[in-house]
Amino acid sequence: MAVLPEQHTGWTGRPGLQGSRSGRSWSTRFVVDRVSLDGAPLEHTHAGGPGLLDVRALDAEARLTLQLELGLDPSGLVRVRATLTNLDDGPFTVDGVTLALPLPAGHDEVLDFAGRWGRERTPQRSRLNVGTHLREGRKGRTGADSAHVLHAGTPGLGFDTGSVRAVHTAWSGNHVHYAEKVFTGDAVVGGGELLLPGEVVLDRGASHTSPWVFFAAGTGLDAVAHQFHRHVRSRPRRVSSTRPVTLNVWEAVYFDHRLDRLVALAERAAAVGVERYVLDDGWFGARRHDRAGLGDWVVSPDVWPDGLGPLIERVRGLGMQFGLWFEPEMINPDSDAARAHPEWILAARGEPPVTSRHQQVIDLTNPEAYAHVKEQVLAILGEYDISYVKWDHNRDLHEAGSPVRGGRPAVHGQTAAVYRLLDEIRAVHPDLEIESCSSGGARVDLGVLERTDRVWVSDVIDPLERQQMLRWTTQLVPPEYLGSHIASGQSHSTGRMHHLSFRAGTALFGHVGIEWDLTAVDDATLGELAEWVRAFKDHRHLLLGGTLVRVDTGDPSVLVHGVVAPDRAEALFALATVGSPLHTPGPRVRFRGLDPLGRYRVRPLVVGTPPSGLVAPEWWGDDGHASGEPQDPATMRPERTVARGAVFPGAVLTGAALAHLGTTPPLVDPDQVVLFHVTREEARG
Repeated sequence: MAVLPEQHTGWTGRPGLQGSRSGRSWSTRFVVDRVSLDGAPLEHTHAGGPGLLDVRALDAEARLTLQLELGLDPSGLVRVRATLTNLDDGPFTVDGVTLALPLPAGHDEVLDFAGRWGRERTPQRSRLNVGTHLREGRKGRTGADSAHVLHAGTPGLGFDTGSVRAVHTAWSGNHVHYAEKVFTGDAVVGGGELLLPGEVVLDRGASHTSPWVFFAAGTGLDAVAHQFHRHVRSRPRRVSSTRPVTLNVWEAVYFDHRLDRLVALAERAAAVGVERYVLDDGWFGARRHDRAGLGDWVVSPDVWPDGLGPLIERVRGLGMQFGLWFEPEMINPDSDAARAHPEWILAARGEPPVTSRHQQVIDLTNPEAYAHVKEQVLAILGEYDISYVKWDHNRDLHEAGSPVRGGRPAVHGQTAAVYRLLDEIRAVHPDLEIESCSSGGARVDLGVLERTDRVWVSDVIDPLERQQMLRWTTQLVPPEYLGSHIASGQSHSTGRMHHLSFRAGTALFGHVGIEWDLTAVDDATLGELAEWVRAFKDHRHLLLGGTLVRVDTGDPSVLVHGVVAPDRAEALFALATVGSPLHTPGPRVRFRGLDPLGRYRVRPLVVGTPPSGLVAPEWWGDDGHASGEPQDPATMRPERTVARGAVFPGAVLTGAALAHLGTTPPLVDPDQVVLFHVTREEARG
């Protein structure tokens, strides 16, 4: 079965190349004429292992050449891309290039993702029957409802069970993921870029290169995730496991940019241990609300008469880095840029598309518009001491035609231009960190992660929602790249109220930050927040550099996950209740990923005020603060409550026992997190 399926072989499924010369040369027959491995001619024998296979093929009748690059990465991933070149005088229109690998028999369950704003990466399962399970992204960005990673596996696949094959298209524009089975029972998974009509037309000698499509295989979803994590962590710009605790001011002040208020917020942030302070939307042009200013990337003299310098100097004086919000790909009709250049707005016809969030998309395929954005962003970065950019993108590319090309579709060109813009900004400021934010988590893919250092998982920071979103975003992205913030007591997006221990215990398993008006918080709460920040700092080498583990519990209201150190000497796990357990006590807590023969001490880690309703099981031991064991007749719970600052001895078990038998869970109310610190016991002679 070919990586680029062709119809001349008798394949009745989706063809790998879709295109023609005005209706001719639409069915290709590529014949391989050269193969090399890592740039050298392919020998008859090879030692195996990572390498890049380069396959060149020619269709003499269609006058096309094809280059297929197939790389086996040290991560275990297989990556594939295709380059098509036109050898004829007449143009060849490329309508689509999708690449596929075969599925073994019995891989009949599909798991991919859907979602929406505030509910990104919601898993969904279906059966793969004869036909095509097709996921198309037509939003001009990855999308909150994207397939994310499409898996096909044996029925009932879990985090550590089932044979799994997976595919991810590393592209931030329109894209395709699919699984397909034909009538013979043969099946494939594949992906590629989704091209709009006329986006890629090859004149003589011109080439088109597809995005990389990544394939993974393993036993269980965690094995697949680990391959993607190893790949991201192997890139030259790997982020540090000591990356700074971040405070973003958006939910604290919104558009209310007053220097005194922002300085007070910075002072409180520094007091609890924050290491990076990010000024969000509202600092530029006429941006006093979300209906104006995008496209005018100059500091507003009305709000900042002395520029951003006074705030930045205070932030830096407090020992924190300074970050700034931009949305460079967007433009408000109510802006100086749009009034002067209405032709800079992406549009498929004479009138602009429907507005979304009072904004349109600026045409970065237009050299003048591109230069305007690049020069203004670089001017701000050159004037101020800025180490971090939150790069936002708040609307889909709907009817995205380029006026300079007569309204022709421009999603392909726009995506390539954004990549080029990020690369050129990074070339001038090589130490700058950039976060990919897109209405929250609507641009999370390996294409944008080649150029950014963090993704904003969602605009919704409600920990109950974040438990699921963090759990599933890590199917592709390692924890250290996930913006994971502690929000205010009442969620701004859902209205729910949660204890600090649940909010912070949820945020702990990512790149921790704060999104909260700390100037309105009492000293006791600030003190407890500082305890959580210290706990993150104490464990961030592990949290941001360990191996992800997610555990199937059999109870959807109880989630268990953690990270294990690469040498398996230490681990940190969390038990989160996102509802009332089906049974009391809940399912046993299993700790996977440890050395089966090693002996480990497992003890609860209590930070600040203990989780609500927490009742310690016997195996925790006595912390010296627990009450006796009589039954409370009102709740029928043992009154073995846990005091603030309690330290328990825990229990010592083998890694095999912890993985297969686990431990009795504590009793706890819904919407709580209980942490467990696991450390290897030294062998005794």
